[in-house]
Amino acid sequence: MSQNAPAASHYFDDDPAAPERRRTVTVRLAGREVAVQTANGIFSPDGVDKGTAALFAAAPAPPASGRFLDVGAGWGPIALTLALHSPEAEVTAVEVNDRSLQLTRDNAADLGLTNVTALRPEDVPADAEFDLIWSNPPIRIGKAALHELLERWLPRLAPGGQAWLVVQKNLGADSLLPWIQGMLDARAPGAFTAGRADSVKGFRILKVVRTD
Repeated sequence: MSQNAPAASHYFDDDPAAPERRRTVTVRLAGREVAVQTANGIFSPDGVDKGTAALFAAAPAPPASGRFLDVGAGWGPIALTLALHSPEAEVTAVEVNDRSLQLTRDNAADLGLTNVTALRPEDVPADAEFDLIWSNPPIRIGKAALHELLERWLPRLAPGGQAWLVVQKNLGADSLLPWIQGMLDARAPGAFTAGRADSVKGFRILKVVRTD
């Protein structure tokens, strides 16, 4: 590629360069089939990706109510699932890709899920804490950016809260876990525990609990 050639657009870009082309796909969320909108320029436009499906298979059903967070929302499969399971909960979906944010908002509206709020990271109140975090974090953004993302959100767990993360085994899941524990210990010694909850088809399911 020449230095003057445009960079390729990635699903984690703030604003994908290619014109948006939406389509409707049928997926299974929270035990039911629903129609959702996806588009080019986002993560997993064909439906629920394997990692997110592994998370759904391993994580226990969310509580009936509380403050829930989906980090790296994409078109919204995790946020929509949390909201469908727990209509009394407040679900925040965080995303840097503006196209994905709008898809999450539109999909929530189409499904009548008024308890979903999709925001850019900087728009989430600085003092907000969450009882539950589910995430299929964007590993391919690179280690430094991934660490920054996890440092930003995992300490936001409320006392007694849990985070469930899915990470592909061959993309560094086993080395990520001790880093998470060390990072949280540095922030609040003894307040968090991090461990491997399950393995599903090449994916590690990591669980973080705030115990204080």
